[in-house]
Amino acid sequence: MTIHETELKISNAEFQQRCEKLLAHVEERGASGIVLFDRDYLLYYAGFAFIPTERPMAFVMNKAGKRALFVPRLEAEHAKSLSIVDHVEHYIEYPDIPHPFEKLLDMLKEMDISGDILADSDGYPWIFGYRGPAFTERGFTVHNPRVFIEDQMMVKSPAEIELIRESCKWGNLAHMLLQKYTKVGVTETYVDQRASHEASLAMMNTLGPIYRSQSMYNGASAGYRGQIGRNSGIPHALANNITFQEGDVLVTGAGAGVWGYLSELERTMILGKPTDAQKHYFDHMLALQDLALELIEPGKPCSAVDTEIRQYFKDHDLTANWRHHTGHTIGIRYHEGPFLDIGDDTPILPGMVFTVEPGVYVPELGGFRHSDTVVVVDDGIEMLTYYPRDLDSLTLPA
Repeated sequence: MTIHETELKISNAEFQQRCEKLLAHVEERGASGIVLFDRDYLLYYAGFAFIPTERPMAFVMNKAGKRALFVPRLEAEHAKSLSIVDHVEHYIEYPDIPHPFEKLLDMLKEMDISGDILADSDGYPWIFGYRGPAFTERGFTVHNPRVFIEDQMMVKSPAEIELIRESCKWGNLAHMLLQKYTKVGVTETYVDQRASHEASLAMMNTLGPIYRSQSMYNGASAGYRGQIGRNSGIPHALANNITFQEGDVLVTGAGAGVWGYLSELERTMILGKPTDAQKHYFDHMLALQDLALELIEPGKPCSAVDTEIRQYFKDHDLTANWRHHTGHTIGIRYHEGPFLDIGDDTPILPGMVFTVEPGVYVPELGGFRHSDTVVVVDDGIEMLTYYPRDLDSLTLPA
């Protein structure tokens, strides 16, 4: 089967629809325009992916619907080749003379943007040492549009779901290789790097020149991030070049960046014959994830899912082994809202893509966590990740 580029990107028509919805919000708020600095927002509305630095970059749209990008000179050709806007304005450098913020103000004046505006920050954020004035210091009244934008982003289109599905495919391959190469006496660095490298090469060779990462995650990857042995009991551990030993509990992570979209696949594996204690906590973890998957359905508040998961912890005397909420949505960011947490009453809607990952953490023994990426459909969920979940499949020979 030939893979066509149209299957691996967001269409110009979809970008246009996103901007039309944003413009309607600008009009509803009575603003003269909107200025967005967040890297993910620029990708979402303009298809422009970049590495945020001290150099300001912005997406600008006035109340007439004219769209523009504001970038440093070093990004001008990049922005013109990739963005879905009417105009690209560039400045020389930061801090330079004049300061980039002065050039941005000139651009806003030319676009008839003044007075009341929507902006995700009162001036460019202080990233990598940037310093500059705020909009409010120059006479603007700023209203934050983040709630509207985040609500728009949380429900994925069919095209977005297909990109996440493609990400799952290559994360699955990377994880297969990770499991294959994990052996007693080998280091996590060797296994992580080999699995990720080989999966990425396969991905690039298959997709060819149409592939774009459009994110900080290039290609496919799989690894342990230090979640090995007792350290697997630390949910967000960091890699330490640990050497694998028989009896280790291993918590993995895999995914791939595809046109700016991400997925999440995590598994708990045992190196060698599992002990009774390891089986006990693995079984509870699997039961918790099964329950969470069953609970997700349209119309239910996110909090209701996490409430029942926490009740399971209480009912089985596992509260001391709880560390985090049940899951979160994923897309352009590897963590997005809403969250499967008792504090988030956002209604679950078709098109939301969640990671489902209740974990059980036991000091001195390890952590037990699977994570699967699922999309909400009219009658429940569809699993997008598909790696084996049972203990036999995830027991590695010692």
